[in-house]
Order: sequence, then C-alpha cells, then structure tokens
Amino acid sequence: MTTEHSLWGNLPLLVRANSKESVEYILQALWRTRKVGLDSADRDVIRDLLQLQNDTLLDPLLVCLRMLIRKCVCENPNKDEIQKLFPDEVSPEIQRLLALLLQKFHNEWREDISKDEIQNKSKPGSGETDVNFQVSKDKLETMLKSMRDQPSKT
Repeated sequence: MTTEHSLWGNLPLLVRANSKESVEYILQALWRTRKVGLDSADRDVIRDLLQLQNDTLLDPLLVCLRMLIRKCVCENPNKDEIQKLFPDEVSPEIQRLLALLLQKFHNEWREDISKDEIQNKSKPGSGETDVNFQVSKDKLETMLKSMRDQPSKT
C-alpha cells in the first residue's frame, strides 16, 4: 500500500461533517491558506465541523485533502478522472461529494494559480524564493538573546 493510498483512509472522517457546506468550507479554508497553513482558529473550526476531539485524526485528513486539491489543480482532471483518483476504500458518497466540490472550485483555483504566477514573475528578484516560518515569541526572544550574548568577531 502506498503512502498516498494510506492517506485516503482518512477521507471517511468527512462523513462526520453535517453538511456539504461544511466540507466546502474545509476545502476553501485549505485553499485560502495554501501558502501559510491553517491558523489555530481555522483548525478549531474544522475540528468542530468534523466533531474531532484533537488533531491526531485531523492532521492526516488535512494532508490528504491538500494533496487532492493540488492534484486537481495541477493535473487538471475531468470529472471521471477525479473519481479515478480515489481507491476503492473511499465510499462512493465521499467520492461524489469531493468530485463535485473539486469541480466547483477548479476554475477559480486555476485562476488563482495563474495570478500567483504572474505576480511572481513581475516581482523584482523573481528568481528568489521567500521562505516563511512561524516562531513563538519565547523562541524568538531566546534566539535574539543568544545572538546578543555571542561576542562579535570583528
């Protein structure tokens, strides 16, 4: 079993969402935060929508959904090809729901990618890559303190 197929086993958690709109919200939140990751408020909302107690089950599901979104945006599959992405263990109900929603947002997401590419090409120094990461205030203060405490080599 490939890693990708084992991730699909997390999709049945979507059945816990009470509505199509809840699953739609989750996909849109993942797309909206594709560059920065979900913040704690989004994670709390999604955890509540899926009636999960903690992130143990949430994280693998989010990874799986992000991979699925990426495949659909990058590979540009048609409706039948989207359904072929799922292994047999994913229920037809979830396959239909995700295929419907992925098709619904496909054009919008492709346009977003095109806009991102245009913006990246128009930026000065476009050969450079920005890397973002989050550091807690405590860790940042510790790092700054250790840098101040080091003797300068001048």
